[in-house]
Amino acid sequence: MSSFDDYIIFIDESGDHGLASIDPNYPIFVLAFCLVEKRIYAEQIAPAILKFKFKHFGHDQVILHERDIRKAKGPFNFLQNKNRRVPFYDDLNILIEESNFLTIAGVIKKNRLNSKYSDPGNPYHIAMGFGLERIFLHLRNLGCRTGRTFFLFESRGKKEDNDLELEFHRVCKHNATGHQLPFEIILADKKCNSAGLQLADLIARPIGRKILMPEQQNRAYEIIRPKFRSDPGGEIKGWGLKIYP
Repeated sequence: MSSFDDYIIFIDESGDHGLASIDPNYPIFVLAFCLVEKRIYAEQIAPAILKFKFKHFGHDQVILHERDIRKAKGPFNFLQNKNRRVPFYDDLNILIEESNFLTIAGVIKKNRLNSKYSDPGNPYHIAMGFGLERIFLHLRNLGCRTGRTFFLFESRGKKEDNDLELEFHRVCKHNATGHQLPFEIILADKKCNSAGLQLADLIARPIGRKILMPEQQNRAYEIIRPKFRSDPGGEIKGWGLKIYP
């Protein structure tokens, strides 16, 4: 029988969760969850990311950050050179494609949220609630009955961290599943070199771009798409991808 202890979840975001000033070019907020079996993470995913870093940087201290990669900034400025950029992206795509994890994402359309509700709530908290509920249902379906699961979030500041912890524990107690969720939260420093958090960072924005521009070619999303939680027929909306409202 499986246990909640057998799995760990890494979470990262794409976009700003604020509602006061909405970026017209990216009016959404994405919270991406990577659910990984601990054995697979320790034996396969983390070593693969380590090897990737040694190959392209010569050391393991660089943090894979999607925005810096996309803009070829900082330690990724070498990506301006096509001869290095092409093999880097080829290897990065292979790394994500071969990594065995499950994706669940909450996407909040902020303009619609503002127009539909007089008190719309915090998009980050809304998306988190969707993710926690779906992960619990998924693990229950795998036969998990005992133990607890840790969720690693990136720290965002003292006030936001406190608010997040309160909301996390509230959702664990009161949620749509009708169960007390056996989950624990860990807030990791932004500079921590967690392979799992870097993986979550790499997948969040491609999901958001797919929602905003579904007809645009999106190689990164096509790699992520098979990893979404889905129903027996392969449908991901409502199962692994929740778009709200």
